[in-house]
Amino acid sequence: MSNTPPPVAPHWVQALLSGLGVLGSAGGLAAVVAVIIQRGKFKADAADTLTDAALTLVQPLRTRVCELEREALAAREELATMRQEVHQLQAAVRTLRRTLERWRAAIMAPDATLRRVRATVAESGEPNDL
Repeated sequence: MSNTPPPVAPHWVQALLSGLGVLGSAGGLAAVVAVIIQRGKFKADAADTLTDAALTLVQPLRTRVCELEREALAAREELATMRQEVHQLQAAVRTLRRTLERWRAAIMAPDATLRRVRATVAESGEPNDL
């Protein structure tokens, strides 16, 4: 009789044989089938969860975007009003400058008299006529 130990199989072969034994049993096979069947349900549940999470995150953003759009519209309207007022003020400044230039020319003229200066000012009209 020899005292040599029986040959030892590699570990991966032992693991493979153990796995096949488990799958071959009724319980292991049923578990694999259940996982395969439930896989579609898991995907659907995951999709529902992701959809709900996305909607929860998107709704506040939609609300904020609507608020910002209203604020932008109000700012555009205010800007248009301000531009119109600036144009009116620029026109008034140009008119007043021309008036002041005429008055200065009348005052600085070599033949200037009080009567001529008063006549030039009277021709200019009231400042409220702008």
